[in-house]
Amino acid sequence: MQQIGIVSDRHHPRPAYRIGAALTLACWLAGCTGLGGPEYQRPDVAAKDSWSQPQGVTVSAEATIQPDWWTGFGDPYLNQLIERAIADNIDIRILAARSGVAQAGIDQASAGLLPTLTGGAGTDTSKVTGSPQSTKYSTGAEASWELDIWGKVRKGVDAQEAEYQASEADWRAGYLTLVSQVGSAYFQIRQFDEQMETQRETIERNREILAMYQGMYQEGLVPNTQVLQQQAEINRLQNQLLELQRLRKLTENSLATLLGMPADTLHVPRAALRRAVAPLEVPAGLPSDLLARRPDIIAAEYRVLRAYNLEGQARLARLPSLSLTGRAGKAAFSLADLLDTTTLGLSSLLSFPIFDPNVRARIKVSEAQTQVVEEEYRRTVITAFEEVENALTNLAARNAQQQELASRREKLTVVSDQVYAQLDEGLVSQLEVFEVERSLLDSEQQMLANHWQILTDTITLYKALGGGWPRETVGLTSDNRH
Repeated sequence: MQQIGIVSDRHHPRPAYRIGAALTLACWLAGCTGLGGPEYQRPDVAAKDSWSQPQGVTVSAEATIQPDWWTGFGDPYLNQLIERAIADNIDIRILAARSGVAQAGIDQASAGLLPTLTGGAGTDTSKVTGSPQSTKYSTGAEASWELDIWGKVRKGVDAQEAEYQASEADWRAGYLTLVSQVGSAYFQIRQFDEQMETQRETIERNREILAMYQGMYQEGLVPNTQVLQQQAEINRLQNQLLELQRLRKLTENSLATLLGMPADTLHVPRAALRRAVAPLEVPAGLPSDLLARRPDIIAAEYRVLRAYNLEGQARLARLPSLSLTGRAGKAAFSLADLLDTTTLGLSSLLSFPIFDPNVRARIKVSEAQTQVVEEEYRRTVITAFEEVENALTNLAARNAQQQELASRREKLTVVSDQVYAQLDEGLVSQLEVFEVERSLLDSEQQMLANHWQILTDTITLYKALGGGWPRETVGLTSDNRH
């Protein structure tokens, strides 16, 4: 690093001319374009014009997804859970704290644009052999300022502002993830509630059958093995009920954690899923909406912008730097004379980086990091396309399956009614009753599971389409616009 120093005080007036010449040269050089690298452009990604399902191509997601879209399920208790989770979830608080750190970093980066002022006072005592001891008193202040003539500091500020915007988008992405997790866990609890309700009804019906067989056994109409088989069937159903109760408790504990509550402190009142939660309209949206609505995509793009600014800052480090320093102070050998003397000074320093391997290495590192975040952005976009397509495919399949399951349940219900009528007349065996009961119970459980899957897939689709967050364009910074 070659340095050219220009020092002045009140006995040397010529530096004013030199400083002016240096500033003129700097301003002329600053007019050169491209010194900080290319202007930011969104990384190119694979294009997609439409979705595989017809409901995703006609209406903008902005017209169908509201910020509080989950209220469309029509369950006030679910709304309360989500509001509690947004307020108290630990992960969301961590993301908010990280956003605060990034925001504070903007002020830290901006401090480089301002001059610094320091002041101080001191004494200097010396003793020479054969001479009396002398003490010198001094006080003064110094102001220094490195002019950001190339925009190096401004690039750093822009990079930190992009990081702050990315952290805000991270919070929104975490918000969407939290809402989807709360909704899915709540629907799972409601599914268990309805499964247990159906299971208890089935157990009760099997107990009625057991009572009938016990009476027939006492009259010598059936062997004891039929009674034992029916009792074993009730044992199997009871075991399934206990398993459902266990799974419900674990899911309830998981939901409590999402709400920022200790496990076993949340007790969700029981209610059947299909009676408590209404299906939500499937939203529409165009593929291009994802790039401007999904928080994780927006966060990834802001980090690309940040990398561009850091790369530009590394490139600008090759250029000269100009700093100004002003000094004012007083010095005397006695405190009484301290106010009678004044020293003033002004200096400028124009530094030229002639050979600095760190500068070149930093440029290479920043270029490599830019490539990394660009590929991460592309990966985020491609993953988003997959998530939406999967959700649309799942919903289309679930709705088709719902029709088939409803038809199957209707037929099995007719068979069940006929078998019970034949059972009263002694025309069918116990095994036939078991098989019909199992088939009907399996049909009910499949219908319930299908309904739960439709609800959770709908949540996944809303999340994949951006969840009601407004469109946002990752704009250019003030420095990029020049």
